Amino acid sequence: MNAAQPPTLFIVSDGRGATCAAVLQAALVQFPGQNPAVVREAHVRTPEQVEAIVLAAAQQDAVIFYTLVADATRRAMHVAAAQQAVPVVDLLGPSLSALHDLFERAPRAEPGLLYASERDEFDRRDAIDFTLKHDDGRRPDGLARADVVLVGVSRAAKSSTCFFLAYQGVKAANVPLVPDQPPPPALVALPKEKVIGLVVNPVRLITVREARVRHLGVDAGGDYTDLESVKREVRSVHRLMLGQGWRTIDASYLAVEEIAREVMRLRGLPERNLG
Repeated sequence: MNAAQPPTLFIVSDGRGATCAAVLQAALVQFPGQNPAVVREAHVRTPEQVEAIVLAAAQQDAVIFYTLVADATRRAMHVAAAQQAVPVVDLLGPSLSALHDLFERAPRAEPGLLYASERDEFDRRDAIDFTLKHDDGRRPDGLARADVVLVGVSRAAKSSTCFFLAYQGVKAANVPLVPDQPPPPALVALPKEKVIGLVVNPVRLITVREARVRHLGVDAGGDYTDLESVKREVRSVHRLMLGQGWRTIDASYLAVEEIAREVMRLRGLPERNLG
């Protein structure tokens, strides 16, 4: 090895290499002042890829740190490293062997499972953040990024359904509709299939609204809970939904998870655990 050149370390993974990189970084902090060159080889899925990487490492007098779970690539790493006399560190091997003995079963040997799990969690957090920012008609300029937009009158379970969906990784926004007022232009501009209206019958809606005002400790009078006023409001908004060609769900007596399941079905979104 040329003394003027820093040593080279290879990170080899059948996923993104994040686990391998994290472990290597944790070890490197114990060697202050050392600045090795790090070559990251991700998504390594074939023996041929492994053999080419080992050959490159041999030419650079490098050490390979790897997290491979598939039998074929693990065997290829063992054979190629022995042939090329390349030092290798199997970061997952001991853990897989210990768990194999503990559980008395073979690992799935399926690359990318950790990333898939992390991706689901990232999607969930991203969706929750999106729904928080686009609740109750806020930030209409961002509606185009939503997976679904729920519309309806006040207290039609729009927000609660959106947050239930967001926890499943669905970017859900909601926009309240006001009688005799045009909907926001950004809402009308969306593809019709992306917008779903939640319909509640007037009697049920009044019950929900009265419970709400009691909880807030305010006066329950006025058009907000007046039967005739609520009937007009519901009819007006329903006509608006039909006029825009938006599909609707009668949410009068459905639980939030039932509404969410129907929203997913109408939107053709992947099945998730909604129960």
